[in-house]
Amino acid sequence: ACHLVLLTSLPVLQPAAESSLAEALRRLLEVFGLEDPPQSPHHIKQPPQYMVDLYNTVAGDDGITKDPDILEGNTVRSFFDKIHSDQMHFLFLLSSVTKTERILTAELHLFKLWPRAADVSFYKRHHFCQVSVYQVLDKNKLDSTEGKKLVSARLITLQSSGWEVFAITQAVREWTEEESSNRGLLVTVRALGGTLVDPSLVRFASGRDHHESKKPMLVLFTDDGRLGAELTVPNANRTRHARSPDKLQPCQRHPLSVDFEEIGWSGWIISPRGYNAYHCRGSCPFPLGENMRPTNHATVQSIINALKLSQDVSGPCCVPDKLFSINLLYFDDDENVVLKQYDDMVAGSCGCH
Repeated sequence: ACHLVLLTSLPVLQPAAESSLAEALRRLLEVFGLEDPPQSPHHIKQPPQYMVDLYNTVAGDDGITKDPDILEGNTVRSFFDKIHSDQMHFLFLLSSVTKTERILTAELHLFKLWPRAADVSFYKRHHFCQVSVYQVLDKNKLDSTEGKKLVSARLITLQSSGWEVFAITQAVREWTEEESSNRGLLVTVRALGGTLVDPSLVRFASGRDHHESKKPMLVLFTDDGRLGAELTVPNANRTRHARSPDKLQPCQRHPLSVDFEEIGWSGWIISPRGYNAYHCRGSCPFPLGENMRPTNHATVQSIINALKLSQDVSGPCCVPDKLFSINLLYFDDDENVVLKQYDDMVAGSCGCH
């Protein structure tokens, strides 16, 4: 099996080897859409359970995508509330969202706490309430319509506990277009009759007073504009050595292990720890059998080559003819957790093209 190995594990690196290593890692970062590797978190952090569950839904243990249609877009970002002021006012800093990303869906995730025993009389009289989420326009005018704009509202049951999710896509789109417009979100609770409910009666976990697993969270589903590379056939006129090992075995798929710990990226990549990219190697001898999955063009090329009808035409090449995507769950520079899907990262099968 082939392995992508961290060259710094060798005792001594010559200048040329150091340069090659730096260039290889730079190109690998480009594949993952990054200019520099994110900094590892300063202390041990647990990623939000929602992000872990989403990753496990989308990807297998090796990171390979289970179903390309599960994920909306190719990037999911999670943000924690940065002001921790109270349980009804939230601010999420979105500076890590790139200008090229298209916001598809934005969700506010709030953890509703169990009712307190002391408030039992209130819950006997009320079974539902309306929770409204407002985009703050002016912090000094929150009591008027000028100071806030309604972005989401729905009914929730009072006698329950767990995550409540509110769609706030339009507000986040405005914030990413004009960062200075982000003045946070305000949440209000009203009884079915329309009267405001005391925040102490219907409580959501805050970033200041509750465990990290229950902190308010903003989740963005985006598309970063990256396109998967088209399958291309390598230069068929490349020189081949008569004694190449490829001549000894037919075209087939071989392992190619990518280990993020050996590369030095395990501090910021949460999952997977590595994956098998595979690579294609072997000969495409005439006549091409169906087991070599040849295209019609490859079959014609092999015939022309075998009959030596043209000196400039070599035999077909052994290349990937099916590629799979993988998913990375990682911490960005702001210690937010990101789930990204990358197309065309694993050779699913090989054929003569």
